[in-house]
Amino acid sequence: MTTDTHLAGRPSATAQRISRRGLLAGAAGLPVAALLTGCGFRMRGAVQFPFRSIAVTGVPGVAAELRRALRGQGDLKVLANTDPVTEAEAVCELGDEARSSAILSTNSTGQARDLSITLQISYRLRTKDGRELIPKTPLTLSRDISYNENTVLAKEAEQNFLYRNMMQDMAQQLVRRLAAAKLPAAS
Repeated sequence: MTTDTHLAGRPSATAQRISRRGLLAGAAGLPVAALLTGCGFRMRGAVQFPFRSIAVTGVPGVAAELRRALRGQGDLKVLANTDPVTEAEAVCELGDEARSSAILSTNSTGQARDLSITLQISYRLRTKDGRELIPKTPLTLSRDISYNENTVLAKEAEQNFLYRNMMQDMAQQLVRRLAAAKLPAAS
């Protein structure tokens, strides 16, 4: 009886171990938090654009990915490809898409072992009245892929997947580049 009443007011050994672990984990996390705040680290939030609405014209694949990426960025109004371009404050014009591949290495019989696939577009950002915010600029991405002539269909499917992935990467890069654009001073 005396044992139960004596232990009733004290936390159990398991509870003491858990609270000690929590305290140690919290103490270990403080220097990491201090380092991250000291280096300027912050979570990426919604991108702020210098314009309130944008129209994207040009290459269907990349344009669709860019529209999708822009719609997820705060309160920016992204015009559909059927809307008139004159309703937008800014217009992003995407140039022709160029896909290419090159052999990186061959095996002892001269057959391709590794390929490099490349996707290139050009883009330009202007205001609705034609003032250029970003001049025509090329954007190129490439990926390396191993190749085996015995699995041609699988490698073709992999290349198509990589091209879709590169289009998504291009859209994300374009979002950041468009956000960095500066509107010309009003005259």
